[in-house]
Formats: sequence, C-alpha cells, structure tokens
Amino acid sequence: MKEKENKKLISSFEEFEKIELPQKLIVRIEKRTFGKTVTIIEGEIEDRKKLASYLKSNLACGGTVKEGRIELQGDHRKKIKDLLVKYGFKEDQIEIL
Repeated sequence: MKEKENKKLISSFEEFEKIELPQKLIVRIEKRTFGKTVTIIEGEIEDRKKLASYLKSNLACGGTVKEGRIELQGDHRKKIKDLLVKYGFKEDQIEIL
C-alpha cells in the first residue's frame, strides 16, 4: 500500500517539475497623443482580464487588455510592483523600465 502512495507522490512531483514559472513581467510607460501616459504590462499572464480588473480597482484608473498586454491609463510605475507582489508574482519576475 505504501508503494502505491510513493508512486503517486513521485508522479505528482514529476508533474510539478514540468510546470514552468512565468517569464518576467515588463512594466513600461508609453506616451500617446495629447501627452497622455499609459502604463503597459507585458509578459505571460494566465488571466489578464482578472489581473487588469484588480489593478484598475486598486490604482483607481481606467484600462484595457489589448494584443496580449494590459494597458492602464496614467503612470503607475511606482505603485505597480507592490500590487503585483500582493497578487502573487515574485519581485524578481517584475522588471520596471
């Protein structure tokens, strides 16, 4: 019986090793027409819409998900790292330009 349990543990551990950590999230700003500033978050994110909603409500700004990236209205580079860490990302995964 213990042998079966050990096999289950080994197979679940092997599956765990196959899981890849997300790549770096790149946070940058972009100047648009009429002097508008947009904060852009790029990277492999599972649920972009959920993360965008979380960030918009905590930063009190508007935003959208376009072309596989999150766009937030305004310059939020100072606050966004703390919010992304609270959301579950590691500090070394977040690169702010």
